[in-house]
Amino acid sequence: MFVFTLVVLFVFFILYKLLLIVPMREVNVIERLGKFRVVLQPGFHFLIPFFDRVAYKHDTREQVLDVPPQSCISKDNTQLEVDGLVYLKVMDGRLASYGIEDYRRAAVNLAQTTMRSEIGKLSLSQTFSERDSLNESIVREIDKASDPWGIKVLRYEIKNITPSFKVIHTLEKQMEAERRKRAEITLANAEKAAMINLSQGERQEAINISEGQKQKRINEAQGTAQEIAIIARAKAEAMTQVSQALALEGGNEAMNMQLKEQFIVQVGKILNKADISVVPAELAKLEGFFEGMEQVTQAVGQAKGERS
Repeated sequence: MFVFTLVVLFVFFILYKLLLIVPMREVNVIERLGKFRVVLQPGFHFLIPFFDRVAYKHDTREQVLDVPPQSCISKDNTQLEVDGLVYLKVMDGRLASYGIEDYRRAAVNLAQTTMRSEIGKLSLSQTFSERDSLNESIVREIDKASDPWGIKVLRYEIKNITPSFKVIHTLEKQMEAERRKRAEITLANAEKAAMINLSQGERQEAINISEGQKQKRINEAQGTAQEIAIIARAKAEAMTQVSQALALEGGNEAMNMQLKEQFIVQVGKILNKADISVVPAELAKLEGFFEGMEQVTQAVGQAKGERS
């Protein structure tokens, strides 16, 4: 029974060494008597017991490796702490097994050295603004160097870029000064705009006032001209009517009566307003004045009659 048990265990051991199932996510590197024989892809395979063995197993999925923080010096001599992530994939199981001892550690170290080199080409501000181009440069350099290792570097991502405390303090002061500068520029522009608007308003106000005064003078001149024209037409019509009235029978007597009444009215006004009244010494002279005026009126009437 003991011997039977040993035989059964030996058979199972042989079958275990004979049969190999490679999972979907792996490739196995097979050595025969210590020498590379083949890279087995996922599936069911047969091996020669005691001659063939699985020397290496590689995961064919995309792998993420953490790059530890490291100190870097930028182009403007600023000290930075930078860390990141490397995404890679095994493309050739044989090269990944025999091309390098540990491709994971090698990829991380290569990423660190390449990152230090690339950051040394950039200033502090460029490391923040040109992060995408920095990642592409690091991927390109790592992929070129890792080609003999049978791996493919898919991408590199910088996680954190941390300046030293002194640099952060200096940057904060610089940002504060920049904010004050922008605020002063904004205030200056606002004051400039306000002065421009005020001067334009005053200019427009002066233009409006001058236009108003000009229009006022024009209107007054037009009104005065119209008034003079109306008065002139009224006087001309009055003179015409007077001349026509004088040509009629009894016109001269009416004219004399009108002149006498106006004279009396005007003399009365003068006597009422004057402090000293001057009366002619002889009232006969006043009568003679009226007679003279009557003769003048008759002469004017006769002259107009002859012309008509």
